[in-house]
Amino acid sequence: MGMDLEYVPAPIRPRLRRRMTQEISRRIRGTYRYDTTVWRTAIAGLWIVCFLAFTTAVLGIPTGLGVPTDIALAAGTSTILLAIASNIIAVLIALTGLRIPRLFAGCVLSDVGAILLILYYADFEIEAAALIAVLLSVLGALGGLAIGLLRSKRITMGLLLTITVTFSQLALANGVQEIPTLDPIDISDSDVIPLTAASPSQPGNQAYQTFTYASGKDLHRTEYGKDTNVISSTVDASAYIKDWSKLRTLFWGFDYNALPLNGRVWMPEGEGPYPVVLMVHGNHMMEDYSDGGYAYLGELLASRGFIAISLDENFLNYSAWSGIPDNDFKVRTWIILKHLEQLAAFSDEPDNPFYQKINFTKTALLGHSRGGQAVAMAADAERWFKNDPVMKAVDRFNIASIIALAPTDKTIDDQQARLKDVNYLTLQGARDGDVHDFYGDRQYIRTSYSQGSSAFKSSLYIADANHSQFNSDWGAYDQTLPAGLFLNRAQIMEADKQRRIAKVYVSAFLETTLHGKDEYQSLFRDYRSGLKWLPETTYYNRFQDGGYRPVATFDEDHNKNTVNLGTAEASGLSWSEELAKDRESKSKATYGVVLERTAKKDEEAYYNIKLKDSVVTEMALSDADGLTFSLANLNGDIKDELSIPLPPNVEVELTDKNDTSARLPLSEVMDILPLPQTQFTLFPWLEERINDGKYGDLSEAVFQTYEMPFEQFQEEEPELEPENLTEITFYLEAEGDKIMLDDIGFYDLGIRNMF
Repeated sequence: MGMDLEYVPAPIRPRLRRRMTQEISRRIRGTYRYDTTVWRTAIAGLWIVCFLAFTTAVLGIPTGLGVPTDIALAAGTSTILLAIASNIIAVLIALTGLRIPRLFAGCVLSDVGAILLILYYADFEIEAAALIAVLLSVLGALGGLAIGLLRSKRITMGLLLTITVTFSQLALANGVQEIPTLDPIDISDSDVIPLTAASPSQPGNQAYQTFTYASGKDLHRTEYGKDTNVISSTVDASAYIKDWSKLRTLFWGFDYNALPLNGRVWMPEGEGPYPVVLMVHGNHMMEDYSDGGYAYLGELLASRGFIAISLDENFLNYSAWSGIPDNDFKVRTWIILKHLEQLAAFSDEPDNPFYQKINFTKTALLGHSRGGQAVAMAADAERWFKNDPVMKAVDRFNIASIIALAPTDKTIDDQQARLKDVNYLTLQGARDGDVHDFYGDRQYIRTSYSQGSSAFKSSLYIADANHSQFNSDWGAYDQTLPAGLFLNRAQIMEADKQRRIAKVYVSAFLETTLHGKDEYQSLFRDYRSGLKWLPETTYYNRFQDGGYRPVATFDEDHNKNTVNLGTAEASGLSWSEELAKDRESKSKATYGVVLERTAKKDEEAYYNIKLKDSVVTEMALSDADGLTFSLANLNGDIKDELSIPLPPNVEVELTDKNDTSARLPLSEVMDILPLPQTQFTLFPWLEERINDGKYGDLSEAVFQTYEMPFEQFQEEEPELEPENLTEITFYLEAEGDKIMLDDIGFYDLGIRNMF
């Protein structure tokens, strides 16, 4: 008989996929199991860091809807993104099975990622952005954890963590490396005669009125909209602009076919006519308007009898949302010309405030940053706009004076402005974190004068000035946020002091060149004559006019053995004709002779120029009052050394045809100052890891003009005949002394008094 066998199936294990699904589900449900009250509370510190990061980012790329709206936008965006990203990361951590407070960890990683991206798109290199992101996130986490511990009554641990966070911040602050500062100039023992005139920064006696002219259709500013006083034309820039964002049109309500001519006017009350001064801002955030930032100059100039107008070119500025129009340098210049055309039309309208008020023979243009380049281009407008109909109206104005505050100097259509017999003044700060090279020096070099011209050029380099503070609306930072937060502002002068310098120089320059007053002339030859009006810092200035007679400019043939009016030789020196260079080792478009002492201690080291025995030399010396030259102190050849080297010890000797010589230490005329050194960022490590490492060296070749009167040499040697000079010799007296010389020649003080 057979046996029946019963089949009992073996237990079937759940399928692998189901098991995995169940495990994943279990882990996801337990995502927040380790985020206790302490850790959840600690998220507050991370939210604060995230909120501050987004706030600085949004304030750096404003929407144009106002600061409160931008901050609200930052708060909402940071909260939403932190919530989404941290929860996603928490779930991913939960899937790994790590037994850590996962939401808290997600917030930490979200903070790191958000800050890293913000800094990376603010031109930080990836390693710098990552390091800062980690440090800020860790500080936020520790601060939040301290709050959580204190809330949970774990007072001791909370206080210890609070102290740790506080000392960490202090350690970071103490890590900021300060550059040695230069001592202010002391002229108490010098022969400089202080000017006796009243400070040009003080208001004049002229009453004035303030008003605007505009299209009357501005969407954002009532002074250019319904409250404008005078309606102006719109202009078609389609010949120059091809790239104009639709977002820009949406914001402004117009495109490049109908750009407005808007201006803020400060006009003296009286019959006139008055000189007119147009002031032009530079490239700032489009939504953060710039044209009101020169009211401090407009009010001063109007009280002194000038019609001052601040032009609105905000619609040409950069926006994070709509970029920047193409050809903006050229269009900025063209808009200046169109304003002149509009003013000419206004002056012919009997019912217009400008009617017969403009003195067309005396016009000045003042520009800041890109505006500083644009005003120089406007004074040389035919180079770019020869066939533009606007030139007919512009020819009615005599642009006699140009002022450039920290200007740019880019090549436009392969050309740059070259001014001839136009008065030129440029101011630049050594702590300028935007236009960090002294580009105004290049335009100074390209400005020239006919023999005997009464026009002049002058530059002022200011040790502790920055870029933004020349405009009262641009704030304290030379870079937009968040990058601006990492700039070192510890040694920058106060804003009102920097603007006082601008008021002194702008006012004195226009009084001299447009009103024909002579009481401020010596300020531009030697800044020390006006130091009582200026804040304490270190200054460097250059000067040249139609009374300058060149002996050696070093730009003629680049042969170091020849100069314009003679030959050259040297002994005990290494010497060569070289390009003057800026912080980035780029050309300043001028050559000079670099001298470095190599002689032994008891040997002479000199550079000697033998003048031609010719009619040309006699003409150069005719009516000359002294020797002039520009000198840059290269002692230490500053690049990475945070120290102030001793100044070179230079002596100058003149020899006449009778071999009679007189030798003077240069310090008897003016001390040779060390160059200012600027570390732009808070930490040296950041210097090459922000803005593509644009800041370069700590300093650049900055020239100071020296004028040595023949009378002073004759006091040393009465037999010297200055009208019969045959040699000029420069001696370097101390070991390692290094200088750069340029524009050696003679000056004539009588030139301006002839006109």
